[in-house]
Amino acid sequence: MSRDARWKTLLELLVERGRLDVEEAAGELAVSAATIRRDFDQLAEQQMLVRTRGGAVVHGVSYELPLRYKSARHASEKQRIAKAVAELVAPGEAVGLTGGTTTTEVARALAVRGDLTSGSPALTVVTNALNIANELAVRPQFKIVLTGGVARAQSYELVGPLADGVLSQITLDVAVLGVVGFDAAHGAAAHDEAEAAINRLLCERAERVIVAADSSKLGRRAFARICATESVNTLVTDSAADPETVRRFEEAGLRVALA
Repeated sequence: MSRDARWKTLLELLVERGRLDVEEAAGELAVSAATIRRDFDQLAEQQMLVRTRGGAVVHGVSYELPLRYKSARHASEKQRIAKAVAELVAPGEAVGLTGGTTTTEVARALAVRGDLTSGSPALTVVTNALNIANELAVRPQFKIVLTGGVARAQSYELVGPLADGVLSQITLDVAVLGVVGFDAAHGAAAHDEAEAAINRLLCERAERVIVAADSSKLGRRAFARICATESVNTLVTDSAADPETVRRFEEAGLRVALA
């Protein structure tokens, strides 16, 4: 296993459990304890974790794993969700995409759609995510609008008043939200309040709102609210979603699509 692969796995285990022991991590990754100690020390130098005697802990309960360290968790589910979301977008529409792993997959699904290979433009994509803009900018048939703002290292998203200024001047046909949590009673949420504010503006500028979230995000709450459940038109999730949870969203007036 490469160092990058080890680091991704270690950080994800740490986020899940809150604490990892050296021996425990060495056993799970099938490497030596010395290798894990070295990994922990290097990650601590990058302020990715807090080193403890015999192991490591996360920085706090609201710890957010940076996008560049997220491995392909629920990868197949996210790709199915992305394909289903992409099919809800009509040629020529203006689409807002927030940052996140699932919305990045939505961008990729849009990029390979056969009926979006030409047009003036075939699609207008407005995003505050640098990585999404970078992937789509090479598609000449797409008009890419980047909001501006200050970049967050954790998610590659641009936030702040500069982004507000762009979003106040546009209208969207559809906004696609990536979320940390989506609860029928409490709405859609993110870890960071600045990201949530930009995502909220995207929703307000859109005719319809789609939440793209794998089933692990449903019923979860997070620190910063993006919008109320009633502000969302469609939830696209995977087939492992709990039927009772799905029912609650449908009772709230959402169309729920299982991919």
